[in-house]
Amino acid sequence: MDGGVILTTTYLNFPSMTDFTHISKLHNPIFPAKRIGIRCYENSGDVIPLTGGALDFRKATTSLSTDLLSSPKKITLVRHGLSSWNAESRVQGSSDLSVLTDAGAKQAERCREALANIHFDKCFSSPISRAKSTAEILWQGRKEPLIFLDSLKEAHLFFLEGMKNGQPVFADKKEKLNHVQHLEAEDAKQRYPKEYTTWREDPVNFNVDGIYPIKDMWITAADAWREILSHPGKSFLVVTHKSKLRALVCTALGLGPERFRAIDVNNGGICVFNFNKKGEAMLQSLNMTAHMYTNHTYIY
Repeated sequence: MDGGVILTTTYLNFPSMTDFTHISKLHNPIFPAKRIGIRCYENSGDVIPLTGGALDFRKATTSLSTDLLSSPKKITLVRHGLSSWNAESRVQGSSDLSVLTDAGAKQAERCREALANIHFDKCFSSPISRAKSTAEILWQGRKEPLIFLDSLKEAHLFFLEGMKNGQPVFADKKEKLNHVQHLEAEDAKQRYPKEYTTWREDPVNFNVDGIYPIKDMWITAADAWREILSHPGKSFLVVTHKSKLRALVCTALGLGPERFRAIDVNNGGICVFNFNKKGEAMLQSLNMTAHMYTNHTYIY
């Protein structure tokens, strides 16, 4: 990560190969302790799309909106920072008992700094604590109020919630010491071997009394897209959970719930979608995490 430039701009204009502005990077030997961002300009003023006009397609994808949008939109999706149950490797689901850790708050701050150059008209968030706390850090100092949507909540996983999911991963010594307070958590695989194995290996068919959480997630993800896209504005920030992010990405790309585990997003990971006025989506970036390891800022 230290030796290169990560470019996330949609368009490039070139005056010359030597006219680079806003160049910097943590650990860069020429510009130490700085941030990277590249903007280049062409004398003609023409804008050259890197995608080759991919959003000019016709019927290449399915609209996620029931109505024509007021304008094209750019949607930035962020997964919440490290939570207490992430650190303890517990099944979280829709439980509100898992809260943002100190390490998770720092991850949220890194996200805010990384997105400092991006204008957002609105911020939508899951009302569940770990996502809500992340959104409050990201949206700090903004005049527009946060918008909480139930459709952005995580999947409800019934009796598995709160149970141990495997070996815990600790962000620091403090979290490792705090772990002794939670040794009473049962191992989900030992208590519910059949159900847990289905959840891990065949999640689309995991069900409790005929309720299929992942299939339901695809329905609520579509609801979330419709709610978000119906708002006026051109650039939105969305803060939610990993399973919900998987559903949002897959529904936007036309992938079914059987592809649930084909997508992964880290704590603090960032995904970006572009929507045309028909509500058709194009994935621009998936699980960007450069800001978790350097002082990288995004320009797109």
